Amino acid sequence: MVDVAESEKASGRMSLGHDDVVRWIRAFAAEVGANKEQLTQLDAAVGDGDHGINMQRGMTAVLVKLDAASEEQDIGALLKTAGMTLVSTVGGAGGPLYGTLFLQMGTAVSGKDELGPDDWAAALEAGIAGVQARGKAEPGDKTMIDALIPGRDALKSALAGGASFQDALRQSADAAEQGMRDTVPLVARKGRASYLGERSAGHQDPGATSSHLLLEAAAETWGVSEQAG
Repeated sequence: MVDVAESEKASGRMSLGHDDVVRWIRAFAAEVGANKEQLTQLDAAVGDGDHGINMQRGMTAVLVKLDAASEEQDIGALLKTAGMTLVSTVGGAGGPLYGTLFLQMGTAVSGKDELGPDDWAAALEAGIAGVQARGKAEPGDKTMIDALIPGRDALKSALAGGASFQDALRQSADAAEQGMRDTVPLVARKGRASYLGERSAGHQDPGATSSHLLLEAAAETWGVSEQAG
């Protein structure tokens, strides 16, 4: 008889537990820290020059909150805690937008202590919808949406086509990276960068860059986990 866990591992349809989600958030925080200077330089070209600093401060605060709530097993509550912390600690537009992303993701998986691939896709979709509702951005506006939407769509398409979860996560991260790079020639239509008009073209969007890091962290954290499993 085939062991269920081994069967899931072979098919790549494994679920994510609370600790897996914590590892992803920690990985994202590490990515933000490692890329703080790049994020700051990108934002200096089109914004206030504080995206890297603000995001690092926010993610550091999130890790403190996670450590204090280590007994919590509700993944929805975990994501909401991260979201509320980002709203209260990150300045500029990044705080409300990233806070909304995490809050809406948490709402989508409220009460769950594990997530399957479809749960992750639903959480991501809800989070992105929240960001769009708050920031009023559409694809092509040169914002974080330009990385998040391709990442979301690639994930859904890969899962619908029968890809393993880790393969779908990798395709999601790669699509987000391409979306990030595609912001370079765009003229910003939202946010502080839009004040520059045509001069915003030629610069990679900092929000799209940090959003790529978010999905890259998921692919690296959970992909390795599943393969090592």
